[in-house]
Amino acid sequence: MFKVEDLKFTYAKDAEDVVKGINFEIKEGEIFGFLGPSGAGKSTIFELLQRFYDPNKGSIEVDDINLVDLDPKDLRSSIGHVPQQPTLFSADVTHNIGYGDPMANENEIKQAANKAYALEFIDGLPDGFESYLGEQGVRLSGGQRQRIAIARAMLKDPSILLLDEATSALDASSEQKVQAALKELMQGRTTLIIAHRLATIMHADRILLIDQGHLIAEGSHQDLLASSELYKKLCELQFNH
Repeated sequence: MFKVEDLKFTYAKDAEDVVKGINFEIKEGEIFGFLGPSGAGKSTIFELLQRFYDPNKGSIEVDDINLVDLDPKDLRSSIGHVPQQPTLFSADVTHNIGYGDPMANENEIKQAANKAYALEFIDGLPDGFESYLGEQGVRLSGGQRQRIAIARAMLKDPSILLLDEATSALDASSEQKVQAALKELMQGRTTLIIAHRLATIMHADRILLIDQGHLIAEGSHQDLLASSELYKKLCELQFNH
């Protein structure tokens, strides 16, 4: 699916590289986690995978085609992205979910909402699916906004899923519901997850531990516990806390 070789990138000329010679491969259907402190380069890698920027050095291939040879529209049509702060419109619920597939009908939009565990609160809104959400979805809680974004991704039905800190800003009750929706969304897709919390990615097929733009370690949760002192320390800090 993805093959990344000697990837280097900087946002400004003569500035220090944000990503520093990273290599990895992601197979189709694999769940792949990115772990590291803020500023490590994780979100930059996601931006490069979506071709918002091109590498300064190295290459990214998807299905053996270099990203620079792909039309960005074609690439992004196969990618679903659920960020920490999803973009919502002041329009109604139907419009916000339907943005994932403008050709979808009302029944398909409702099915996507059901799979995203969003029906329970949508039906409780004053006008249901015709309820206007206000600027950036101000009338919804954080967990509700995330489930609207997940429903949108469900409707798009992408082959590749990018989850960027999708639950980090939620309380425990909201996180549980969003995690259930994400589990439904991830089925049968190649999934890349950025996380600060180990619990979010410890069940991934593989985890990349990134720090200051460098790939520090790679492997499953159990592999990294045995081989990486930094990973082991992060586990102790988070789980003991």
